Amino acid sequence: MSEQLLPGYIIRRGSALDRSLLLKFMQRTYHDLFPNEDFSHLEQTVKQYFSSDTPLWWVEFSGEGDQGIRGVEEQAENNQCSMPNAPAPCPRPNAQCPIACLWVGNAIDQVQGNRHAHIFILYVLPEHRRRGIGRALMRYVENWAIQRGDRQIGLQVFQSNKPALNLYNQLGYQTQSLWMVKFLSTEQ
Repeated sequence: MSEQLLPGYIIRRGSALDRSLLLKFMQRTYHDLFPNEDFSHLEQTVKQYFSSDTPLWWVEFSGEGDQGIRGVEEQAENNQCSMPNAPAPCPRPNAQCPIACLWVGNAIDQVQGNRHAHIFILYVLPEHRRRGIGRALMRYVENWAIQRGDRQIGLQVFQSNKPALNLYNQLGYQTQSLWMVKFLSTEQ
């Protein structure tokens, strides 16, 4: 079942059949930030964490409203995905390929001990950015989390991802902890 997220865009719940498309979105997300890296290892993340307990939502261009984008209509008509390395036809026959995704898991607050939603990935294809889709997805997941009784939402964002940091700051997200990394040398 799908519903309107914004004029011109619908949101629908994903399923276990979307595993390979989720992996493509994850790889694209990281490739955008780190273009010279290999992200084949993300397949293990999807295998380990993607389940009925970790909901996935897709955003698709509905062609309605005034969000018309040349090329997107053709993509819908031709049933083509704009994902890199995607098969020529959309993996979901007779359906338009997603232009954004939101995958949410569960975490435990280490201070209070409460379960809460944790955003694994929020990604919008570049040609659909700056249209309010990311903000709408964040509001959507916040409402979903409130309905299930969560008191907070967590996420990880790279410090170099300034557009995402700006969005989360505008929505009232605050840094609670810092994840620090030290790269170790195997040479002594």
